[in-house]
Amino acid sequence: MTRGPWVASRPTWVRRTHWAQRSDPDSPENSAAHFTVNVARRLLSRKRDFTTTMPQRLYRVIIVALTGALLLGGTRASAQRPEAPRARVQSPHGNLTIRCENCHTFTAWKPIRNIPEFDHNKTKFPLRGMHAGVACMQCHTKLVFSDVGTKCSDCHADIHRGQFGAACERCHTVNGWRVSLNAIREHNNRFPLIGAHAVAQCDDCHKGAATGQFQGLSTDCYSCHAKEYQTATIDHRALGFPTTCNLCHSMDSWFGAKFDHARFTGFALTGMHATLDCVACHAGGKYKGTPANCLGCHRNDFTGTTNPNHPQAGFPTDCSICHTTAAWQPAHFDHNTYTKFPLTGMHATLACTQCHVNGRYAGTPADCASCHINDYNKTTNPNHKSAGFPTDCSICHSTSGWSPATFDHSATGFPLTGAHATLACVACHVNNNFTSQSAVCSSCHLKDYNATTNPNHAAAGFPTDCTICHTTTAWSPSTFNHNNTPFPLTGAHTTVACTSCHVNNVYAGTPTDCYSCHKQAYQTTTNPNHVAAQFPTTCNTCHNTVSWLGAVFNHTWFPIYSGTHAGQWSSCADCHVNPSNYAAFSCITCHTHDKSNTDPHHTDVSGYVYSATSCYSCHPTGQAGD
Repeated sequence: MTRGPWVASRPTWVRRTHWAQRSDPDSPENSAAHFTVNVARRLLSRKRDFTTTMPQRLYRVIIVALTGALLLGGTRASAQRPEAPRARVQSPHGNLTIRCENCHTFTAWKPIRNIPEFDHNKTKFPLRGMHAGVACMQCHTKLVFSDVGTKCSDCHADIHRGQFGAACERCHTVNGWRVSLNAIREHNNRFPLIGAHAVAQCDDCHKGAATGQFQGLSTDCYSCHAKEYQTATIDHRALGFPTTCNLCHSMDSWFGAKFDHARFTGFALTGMHATLDCVACHAGGKYKGTPANCLGCHRNDFTGTTNPNHPQAGFPTDCSICHTTAAWQPAHFDHNTYTKFPLTGMHATLACTQCHVNGRYAGTPADCASCHINDYNKTTNPNHKSAGFPTDCSICHSTSGWSPATFDHSATGFPLTGAHATLACVACHVNNNFTSQSAVCSSCHLKDYNATTNPNHAAAGFPTDCTICHTTTAWSPSTFNHNNTPFPLTGAHTTVACTSCHVNNVYAGTPTDCYSCHKQAYQTTTNPNHVAAQFPTTCNTCHNTVSWLGAVFNHTWFPIYSGTHAGQWSSCADCHVNPSNYAAFSCITCHTHDKSNTDPHHTDVSGYVYSATSCYSCHPTGQAGD
């Protein structure tokens, strides 16, 4: 029997289903009924394909036959044998819980559906960025999908060879391999990329790109720029320049280099020096050993200067003494520092040539007369020359101006104080006598001395030394220091007018004994009567200068202030019964012993006599055992 073209070209699913039925006829999936249903379903779903390869009539016959076979076969199968128990099928994907049709089709296991119904975001590894476009089998190389790593290194080889560790996510993201962290991209972690460094490619320094050396790479300028250092226009090696490029250059460009002249040479560039090209001082490219002294560059300026002529004047070759780096002019010479003659006052405003005549600077005299001898000779108020004034102007004048002049009279031995300080010089120095003027008071004040009448100094014989009583403040009030005489004034004496003692202006030879002034007080005293009692005329024996009252007599001959008599009397009259005669006294006035009682106690005393004063002869100290 010859097969038609359709039979010869049976679809693969028909042949596969047929062979499955033959290999395992007992399987429910491989039963005739199942086979018939499957064929009918395919024929109906793909009618257009089959009608193009077989006659239309044959197609209808097959459909009818298959339908009848289906009905008959299903009835027989259910009648002939019971349904066998289904076997437990294990998924090759492990414990995957989703339905098969979410990924597979009814046609075959492979290929899977173009858009599987699987949400990877519900797993422990959500798909983000570039991971979302990767085919499943690129990561899931095994059918058990959970058997796959979640670390970057599980899928991606470390082209950095472990220099940055295994955590790729520290620098990279799922959006691409391009570094995203600013700290890494901008190199802030160790060597910040600024200026021209910021536009350099990684492999400009890290040779080999991603596989190059990233850790331990030197950050010294010379490690990358050795060639630029060695081939620079100014020979850096010959000059011994440091290899730290950033000391002179910026990160933006090699050009516009700035050399810290002060730091590396000790010669700071200021003023006009800072604007010069290097070769202006470093002629011929000579940088080592360039002299730092002014004359090394400015010798011609020094020798060519005529105002003033520096070499002729013997000026030092250190230009900085007078000039600054800003400009040659204006120049300023510090006279106070470099000479022994500081310029002050009017001197500071003069032109140099007024003192340094004919350009003479070295050896210029510093004494006043060298410049001011004409002023000295012409002065008439007073006439300095005739008065023999010294030629040292500074004694009286200052540099602020000739007037007012101030003479330090204290240096002469006669300090001017009080009213003396306000007088004009000629008031004392008559006829311009400044050299032999006497310093004694009477040389100026003799007329005042002779004209004084209260008291009359001349008649009283007062000394002509006015300072004894007067001060330079004024003639009055005057104060005589009586303490400098043999009779110091104390107590009430200090308040007495001079004339009370110095009667008739007699000051010289005035007696100093008490009686001379106090005779009347002595003679008129009645308690006790000093004259009748024959008291001495030395008032100070009993009295002091504070007051007459409260007199204290020193009872020298008999102790009445100590011993058994102390406190036993109340007045002198207790013993001195005759107020007109204090030489007379009575012992028995107080000691009232009658004769009959006293005599028996003195029987053995030779010369004993019972009388008012006889007690004293045996008891001179007032003691019974005397």
